Amino acid sequence: MTAFNELGLNAKLIQNIAAKGYDTPSPIQARAIPLVLSGRDLMAAAQTGTGKTAAFTLPALHMLKGGPRPGPKDVSCLILTPTRELAAQIADNIRTYGAGIKLHSQMVCGGVNIRPQIRHLARGTDILVATPGRLLDLLGQGAVRLDHVKMWVLDEADRMLDMGFIPAMRRIHAELPKKRQTLMFSATFSREIEALACEFLHQPQKIQVTPANTTVSRIDQTVYPVDKARKTELLKHLVASERWGQMLVFSRTKYGADKISRNLSKAGISSDSIHGDKKQGARTRSLKQFKDGRLQVLVATDIAARGIDIQQLPRVVNFDLPHVAEDYVHRIGRTGRAGETGIALSLVSADEVSQLQKIEKLIKKSIPREEIEGFEPEHRLPTKPVKTSGKRPSKKAKAKPGAKKHREGQGKKRQGGPSAQRGGRNRKPARARV
Repeated sequence: MTAFNELGLNAKLIQNIAAKGYDTPSPIQARAIPLVLSGRDLMAAAQTGTGKTAAFTLPALHMLKGGPRPGPKDVSCLILTPTRELAAQIADNIRTYGAGIKLHSQMVCGGVNIRPQIRHLARGTDILVATPGRLLDLLGQGAVRLDHVKMWVLDEADRMLDMGFIPAMRRIHAELPKKRQTLMFSATFSREIEALACEFLHQPQKIQVTPANTTVSRIDQTVYPVDKARKTELLKHLVASERWGQMLVFSRTKYGADKISRNLSKAGISSDSIHGDKKQGARTRSLKQFKDGRLQVLVATDIAARGIDIQQLPRVVNFDLPHVAEDYVHRIGRTGRAGETGIALSLVSADEVSQLQKIEKLIKKSIPREEIEGFEPEHRLPTKPVKTSGKRPSKKAKAKPGAKKHREGQGKKRQGGPSAQRGGRNRKPARARV
């Protein structure tokens, strides 16, 4: 098994990695780091929780250490990422592994005062972590120059595509020098991502450490069928009766996230919400309180949750299923990280059957259903993914004999949450602010 000291990283970095308790790189780190150090462009597919952030921050720190200082307003390494939370995570990673190394790094994103960012950029920056919108603002004001960038990192390129950042990425690309190293990280290799790679990268080395679109096997997934109007009531019941610890709850909308948080707080459950309409200071404060254990529940939208990296987060709850099946994989990837086990629970109503079927088709498995006594839904969910032809059924089509009886026999009732019987079971999102 490869060790970090066999990857060609300098001694100070190895020391900082060891101080964090790591001695063996993850598969993405073991394969990506030597390629990055060789100077090749890289296109890498890796799911959340695989250690991909260190796969590009460690070689960037190694390659810049001891090099010439950037000139005023210049940047040596540019890391572009879709959300503020992910930018903050990457910046923390750089500070941790770059301790004692004389390099200047900075994070710039929207939602905070731009003037301090302009002031700090004036001296020149070794590593700049940025969201697309704020970087374009800074470029427009002449506060930063990108014509001396040696390394350009595109993190979560699939999410930037989904959020409509491709025009911004092209404008940023136009400011970069032709001679540079480019690294692209994405959860999947879709046709659109392949096209972007052809546009931005030069003869990249392509690596994929996990099969495309698979979930982490250590995550125990369960669906709770429930009528839409009773989701909040069921969530409060499960939190109280199961004595659940901390959990990250996903809402499809910003309004929904606020409403869920308010209802939980009224029930005496410490909670808060984070989403794109909240100021960066409020989002940072809520996330810190959650990490410190002062909040039991953090309710988030998909965009705001990108970059949330909390070790030993035991449980993720999908209050609403996402419209895009791949987002389910990203959501549940917030738990079961770094070799830990995790639990992912989904409250699913009858109007979400289509999303559920797409998710089960993507992950290539049927997620077990468990009905909670007293919360049995009026309309039962199918127990297996349904194969559809894409054609609407005829209005005159009649149900097969016995179909109703079969449906009424589906679903497994039980009382209590998942811990009670845990071993007993045989369109694209709208553009977000960053």
